[in-house]
Amino acid sequence: MSATTCEVDTTHGAPNEVMCAVDVHMRAGRFAAALRECQAAIAGVETPPASVSLRLAKCYERLGDHSAAYRWAVATVDGGPDYIAWHGAASLIENRLSMMRESAARRMKRISILGSYTLSTWTPLLRLAALRRGVWLDCQVCPYSQMEQSILDLSSDLYRFAPDMVLLSVHEKDTRLPAFSDDPERDSRTEALRWVDMWRTLADRLKVAIVHHNFALPEPPPLGHCSVKTPGSRSSMLARVNALLGEQAPPDVGIVDCERLSGVVGKRIWYDPRLWHAAKCPVSVKAQPLLARHTAAVIAAEAGLTRKCLVVDLDNTLWGGIIGEDGPAGIRVGNGPEGEAFGSFQEYLLALKNQGVLLAVCSKNDEEQAMQVFRNDPDMKLRLPDFVAFVANWEPKPSNLRRIADLLNVGLDSLVFVDDTPAEREAVRRLTPEVEVIPLPPNPALYIDAVADSLLFERWSYTDEDRGRTETYRARLNAPPLNAGSGELGAFYEGLRMSADVRPIREVDLPRIAQLVGKTNQFNVTTRRHNLAQLRSFSTDPNCLHFTVRLRDCYADHGLVGVLIAVVKDNVLELDTWLMSCRVIGRTVDALMLSELCAGARRMGVSTIRAIYAPTAKNGLVRDIFERFGFSKLSVDADDGTEWLLDLREARPIRNEHIEVVSDGERDDDHISETRGHAAGLAQS
Repeated sequence: MSATTCEVDTTHGAPNEVMCAVDVHMRAGRFAAALRECQAAIAGVETPPASVSLRLAKCYERLGDHSAAYRWAVATVDGGPDYIAWHGAASLIENRLSMMRESAARRMKRISILGSYTLSTWTPLLRLAALRRGVWLDCQVCPYSQMEQSILDLSSDLYRFAPDMVLLSVHEKDTRLPAFSDDPERDSRTEALRWVDMWRTLADRLKVAIVHHNFALPEPPPLGHCSVKTPGSRSSMLARVNALLGEQAPPDVGIVDCERLSGVVGKRIWYDPRLWHAAKCPVSVKAQPLLARHTAAVIAAEAGLTRKCLVVDLDNTLWGGIIGEDGPAGIRVGNGPEGEAFGSFQEYLLALKNQGVLLAVCSKNDEEQAMQVFRNDPDMKLRLPDFVAFVANWEPKPSNLRRIADLLNVGLDSLVFVDDTPAEREAVRRLTPEVEVIPLPPNPALYIDAVADSLLFERWSYTDEDRGRTETYRARLNAPPLNAGSGELGAFYEGLRMSADVRPIREVDLPRIAQLVGKTNQFNVTTRRHNLAQLRSFSTDPNCLHFTVRLRDCYADHGLVGVLIAVVKDNVLELDTWLMSCRVIGRTVDALMLSELCAGARRMGVSTIRAIYAPTAKNGLVRDIFERFGFSKLSVDADDGTEWLLDLREARPIRNEHIEVVSDGERDDDHISETRGHAAGLAQS
């Protein structure tokens, strides 16, 4: 929203006359006065309208507070799909706050956007929405209606830009389906294969992740309601193409479901024929912010920024009423309109848990009384084993959220907090700003929409580790601490009866490996965020040594928890990636992996290993890892890291003393198959 326009959503507590006064101050250059008026108008408002957030951003920028200006500019995304305000915020960041963008973003992506329609007005919205998710997009928009030519021509701008991600922003008019078909399955499969071939070409030539907009079915269909029972109709074939693309999408392709989004907002809001004929844009200005948010969420998921844990309050959040006042018999869940709404919300949280989201409780309550509800109330959909942490006491919730993060060994920026009380939400925002806070509406029937619309749990892939994540965390938390027991630490490790399956990178494991590479921060020596296509390239490189580690102990099967990649250059084995899940830190998996690295180097005829520690805000845990295992430092400490060398001819052996390396019949006797043989095996398959 421009500062010269008096437009305000009065439902958010910012009356029109106040915003008009703000605009008068801003036009006169009285930005301090405008800021005071704006702040007073939104006092007590959790999520100001996008136009108000833009005004605040402009005021702070003119007053020299670039940090606050950037925060409010990005906050326009939360204030509703206001096309004009979003453009204003995107322009402000690009022209006046670009210095903040690099420091605030957690990831950077070089992305080429390919499409057959006008993308210049939508791309700034995508960049803004991505910044809200912590991703800075360095965008290249390929020429209008040159999508296929750009993909096929190796001298095109696409290949000169060398992106690490490609977005296919397409629409139903890009398909070559007939108006009616006598063989709809054949024509649908032919059309789907055309797009799959484009994916393959991009992946083979650029080693990129690909995001694809599927096809929103047009409205109205010529056959009307008869279309749904006529397979040869164009709308039925479009639906079939969408289904085939979903079925055939490889792990390095993510799909934004535009057909679902167009249904959410309404077909006639999604597509504006006037905009199409005037500007060749198939998505209306009302729907473009929505498409930008969802596309940014999928990009953030590929970048490893999906949140890990949803922390919930109890009273009036999971059930109606206050357990301490109403007693177990007085709370409302499962029966009546309100109770059914809370029951449906619990079922939704259970579905999130089953897809890999950790659930935790943070409540001001008596712990035992609260737990009794989960044990005894037959209408509760959630039970105590569904949670990885249960913190109920009378301490401030920001302190308890820190406790939960410490317990799970994750950062605060992995948590999302849900609470029905605005004051509690505001306390968390102020004292633990890393935690995402979802405002809940007054009506519990709308809780599911509030959590779903946050897009904080969007996934790029779904793996076996995701399905069993809660059970794995609970098993680890129930295990005795590392200093437990009456004997020495070695005896404790032996008591865990740990076994590891060490094997080369396999195609079937690539989605899980990409997850770890994208999101692992603490035990990650280089923090290189390779995408799935790049990881696949390593797996077929004969000069690359690579393996994964799966760990099991007497308490749990932890799944795939470690990845190591090293490349031979000038007869030196250079460590490219070494990371490990926080779930198994302190279990001597590091010694196992370095032992396997050294053994693999000897098999490849290499006697020198070079490693780099690249410091980040979160990986101080591994600052001294190479020194502890006998590497020699080659460079002094610096912001860009330290370099280490291990001469296998002189160094003491690195031994794995506590973990049994096992085989399940697919590994060779040396635990890591020869790299050239692995590459040949992938080629044959």
